[in-house]
Amino acid sequence: ARQFSQANNSQRWSNVNAILNAVHQYSVDNRGALPSGITGTATQICKVGAVSTTTCAWLDSVLVPTYVVSIPTDPTGVTVNNSGYTIATTTGNRIVISAPSAELGTTITITR
Repeated sequence: ARQFSQANNSQRWSNVNAILNAVHQYSVDNRGALPSGITGTATQICKVGAVSTTTCAWLDSVLVPTYVVSIPTDPTGVTVNNSGYTIATTTGNRIVISAPSAELGTTITITR
């Protein structure tokens, strides 16, 4: 079970990196502008066609397929309406991508 959890966390690191790289490339191509829906509060990155009762960052329309083939989803597949990842900005317009479902007490967050 521990090895499966470690493998899931490795996939989460990869997914968080892929999302961050896609958002960064979008920003570079759009003179520093970020996709709409990204705020200072951690917001779920929802999947296309998802029905959600929470606020979502809908990145599919601006990132897919130019910057990423599809928005990655959590490897456990337990997320119904969202990708399993969150996105936010910090002061200074830095992007923070997190995987709140990380296992084994691991914190998976990347800021750029």
